[in-house]
Amino acid sequence: MQISPATARNSPIGLVYGPEGRGKTTLASKFEKPLGLLLERGLPRGVTMDAIDNVKSYDDVILALGELIKDAHGYKTLVIDTLDSLEPLLHAHVCAKNNWRNIEQPSFGKGWLIAEDEWRRFLRGVVALRDRQHMTIVLIAHSTIERVDDPRAPTFTCYMPKLHKRARHLVLDACDVVGFLAEDLRTVTDDGGFNRERVRATSTHTRFLFVEGCPAFTAKNRFAMPAKIAIPPDFNIAELTQYWNGKIQTQNDR
Repeated sequence: MQISPATARNSPIGLVYGPEGRGKTTLASKFEKPLGLLLERGLPRGVTMDAIDNVKSYDDVILALGELIKDAHGYKTLVIDTLDSLEPLLHAHVCAKNNWRNIEQPSFGKGWLIAEDEWRRFLRGVVALRDRQHMTIVLIAHSTIERVDDPRAPTFTCYMPKLHKRARHLVLDACDVVGFLAEDLRTVTDDGGFNRERVRATSTHTRFLFVEGCPAFTAKNRFAMPAKIAIPPDFNIAELTQYWNGKIQTQNDR
């Protein structure tokens, strides 16, 4: 039996998700030497990034990961935009391979189980790329609102990545950072007159990356990061990467 120290890796796998138009791709483009694996229609106006050409199928995605594992061509970050665009490609691959009309055709949920195996294949490729080329992996996804049945509390709703629940659990488990990008929404109570109170939502224009989970959204991090980080238009990505590049002291290190 051989024993050696286990330490945190400097290059993380991160997921940034949230509603449309909140700047997820813009934030991802700020990482060091990014290369895009773009599965949606182009980039937001004003965002530039080198991108892999002709990625139109799940097989193309796996092939691209395999080639980057061999040679990263000097890129330091891989941006996969978006996972919810990858999912239908993955389902189409599984259905074509098994001669199914759709992923729900097989009985007893077999289609979803086989799709889960393909998600594991994809994530193995992502982890291998991170480990062998020391690339930071930034996954992007849109958000959806799901009902949560928690035995400790009444049923509530929560923002989650827009993926099938089986895929979502695999992706969340594989990530070192899961950030929900959105405004800091608050509720205020107004005097509506006639002894009535009106509750309304309010927020600022500042967007935050929330990296600590709560009942309202799924999030996590493994780097002792603050619960939320302001993401202004001129955001310096070093304010985020410092948490895993070892350039700050955590409370435990002091």
